[in-house]
Amino acid sequence: MTTSNLQVLAYEASPLGMICLRRRELLSIPGTIVTEITLDHELLMSSHHTASERALATLALARHPGEELSVLVGGLGLGYTAYELLRSTAVSSVEVVEFLPQVVGWVRDGLVPLSNELNGDPRLRVVRADIYAMLAAEPDRTFDVIVVDVDHSPDERLGDLNAGFYTEAGLLRASRHLAPGGVLGVWSYAESSPFVAALRAVFGRVDVEPVTFDNRLTDTTETNWLFLALGG
Repeated sequence: MTTSNLQVLAYEASPLGMICLRRRELLSIPGTIVTEITLDHELLMSSHHTASERALATLALARHPGEELSVLVGGLGLGYTAYELLRSTAVSSVEVVEFLPQVVGWVRDGLVPLSNELNGDPRLRVVRADIYAMLAAEPDRTFDVIVVDVDHSPDERLGDLNAGFYTEAGLLRASRHLAPGGVLGVWSYAESSPFVAALRAVFGRVDVEPVTFDNRLTDTTETNWLFLALGG
């Protein structure tokens, strides 16, 4: 469906609400085409601003000195974090856990900008599951790097059941999924002192990295936050 400069690629009910994948030309920047995901008509993510999603990958990898790294990603979205991980020659495998089957299908069916690159890389595996339930359960394997980009922030979550992850007890459970010397990275649109305190109670080193960018859609400067924790 196309309305003026807006093309709706998919619009359907999901476990979290009505989810939409759309493509449009920015009226403020003619010739610039962006792909966006909305949930209940609120913007979740856009291909126009991907700096913090990509930084989640690069900054987490920069904190691990190893090679042949196995990486677990919570949240597929438009695929920019996974793609940035796959650009690294230090990464041997990337497993992405995505809760919404619609999002998995959009990448598989070539509807997002990075579909070809992601589908063509044999190191990538995408599974439909709940990353928070997975990290709360007993691990059947460990990962060198785990990055999570699902909720808006530790204090503004897409589901109430996700809250346990952001506590000291939840992080202790999640840490069992990290190999020795592993790195946990979490994306957020806002800072969260309680989450930082919980991380510092569990991990030996915790870094908080702001990623600031100019949002040309709203003519404002925005900052996203990355929480990076290193195990022992």
